[in-house]
Amino acid sequence: MPLALTVALVAGCAHAPADIPPPATGTAAERWRDDVAAISAASPEGRRLAIEARLTEGSFAWQAQPFTLDGEQGTNVLARVAGDAEAPLLLLGAHYDRVDAGQGATDNASGSAVVLALAERFQARPLRHYRVAIAFWDLEERGLIGARAYVEQGGERPAQYVNFDVFGWGDTVWMMTREPEDTLVDATRAASEALGLGLSAGDAYPPTDHLAFIKSGWPAVSYSLVGADEIKGILAMYGGEHPPTPPRVMEVIHSEHDTVEKTDAVAASRGVDAIEAALRQWDAQAVP
Repeated sequence: MPLALTVALVAGCAHAPADIPPPATGTAAERWRDDVAAISAASPEGRRLAIEARLTEGSFAWQAQPFTLDGEQGTNVLARVAGDAEAPLLLLGAHYDRVDAGQGATDNASGSAVVLALAERFQARPLRHYRVAIAFWDLEERGLIGARAYVEQGGERPAQYVNFDVFGWGDTVWMMTREPEDTLVDATRAASEALGLGLSAGDAYPPTDHLAFIKSGWPAVSYSLVGADEIKGILAMYGGEHPPTPPRVMEVIHSEHDTVEKTDAVAASRGVDAIEAALRQWDAQAVP
């Protein structure tokens, strides 16, 4: 989530949320947490290198794409996952950059790890109707610059862009969508409920990279994983209010508390399962 829009909101959140124990070994949750740890422990450039190393390990064809926009220089990373070259594009993405405070585990190594997990699953069992690619955006914290560079400098328009930002714990999939009756919303609701998760879907949502797509008229949604009781407070704080007890998200992001120990890998892995199931159901309902 962009620095300029959150620094004032979190400035007064001095309380340190509790650490969450790591998951059992040999699980998808442990794999997700390992990715979050590797990305968040690195320097700003090292975060990109950690992602590139995972892509190489997974035999993905990837490329780094340097860009210059608004006087800023950065590097996006894009990779092909699976699917017929002529099929419409489903693009999954997350920003990998962070602010100076903390390690950027929840914001947003968590989202980057979700994209890596989904890429492995769709590589192993491709979708029927869509070609899948993934993207890791730079300089989101400076104003969505990496995602904007992709959109404005010749990136392929996807049939659907799916963004992930702040996916670190919770019992609710928070989905930004401007189409509340869309088939992807219905699929996400069914998949979430099947796994014991709630769904909050609508266009009231913090600003992040999906906006670069929407503002250009490109189809986009964004997912977060949070506690159901946090959403109202998060939106209130983005609206300039200051609740007496800030939501956990606002105590963690952009602060020294944003470390891997604050994430819940078991909950995040359940969220990944829900998103995978939703996208497969959405794909199955596509018109050939």
